[in-house]
Amino acid sequence: MADRLGRHGVWTLAELDGKDFPGVPLAVLGYPVGHSISPQMHNGALAAMADGWPEAREWRYHKLEVPPEALPDALNRLFEKRFRGLNLTIPHKVLALEHVVGIDPVARRMGAVNTLKRLSSGYFGYNTDGYGFERAVREELGIGLKNEVVILLGAGGAARAIAVQCLESGCAELWVGNRSAQRLSTLLEILAHTALDKARLHGFELARPPHDLPNRGLVVNATPLGLRPDDPPPIDISRFDDAARIFDTTYGVHESSLIRSAALRKMRSARGLSMLVWQGARALEIWTERAVPAEVMKREAEVALQ
Repeated sequence: MADRLGRHGVWTLAELDGKDFPGVPLAVLGYPVGHSISPQMHNGALAAMADGWPEAREWRYHKLEVPPEALPDALNRLFEKRFRGLNLTIPHKVLALEHVVGIDPVARRMGAVNTLKRLSSGYFGYNTDGYGFERAVREELGIGLKNEVVILLGAGGAARAIAVQCLESGCAELWVGNRSAQRLSTLLEILAHTALDKARLHGFELARPPHDLPNRGLVVNATPLGLRPDDPPPIDISRFDDAARIFDTTYGVHESSLIRSAALRKMRSARGLSMLVWQGARALEIWTERAVPAEVMKREAEVALQ
């Protein structure tokens, strides 16, 4: 099967024809999806869970490359093949909203789903990104979101989930910066429905940070800058006090320029691998309705990145 699926073990829609998936299949859908390390994380956790829950040996997590226009067909075919759970990554998190039979209230406020669970009538949507972010910040940086000042950089899907989570967890202030003024405005309009106190919510252009932007608090990079080793930091870190904490949602075998800059200043920082682990652990909890060994998932993710 490894040869047929290629180097990254990715299924295509065409390869689903005539293929049976015994046991309880799971999958991540994306375009592209070859880089995903979710199968290693989930299959490693399921193997560990089998010691106390033998049924876990029947569960298996796969990768499926699905172009955005093919998502409705993919969901129908995977439902027919009895895939118990699905994770969605770029570009499917928003597209899937129109093709599920129900949406968790938190996911609805975030305007995106990244986790689908099979019901008798179709797939039900959840979003575990915000949960993964909050757990990662607590575990890696030792702080909660309640009463925290958050400076969020970016206005994409991940930023939307993080912003809603910060507001719902009671952050003191939320500052959102983005390069595109139009995209920033759209996100702020969405967030205004979640922010009970509108005075807590601020927007700014990344190219021109305002003079009153706080220099302490939690700085979160939710932009793509950091995916490549030579990417510049999304904001000049020198404007922040040494007491500020830095969380970069990007991850990989290298450290981003933002994380490197924070290390030179001896600022406490963390990268996004822990967020990936915790959102994945929550998804597996939703599907299995059992406790999930997040430490195993983290170990498997670190090995996969090597």
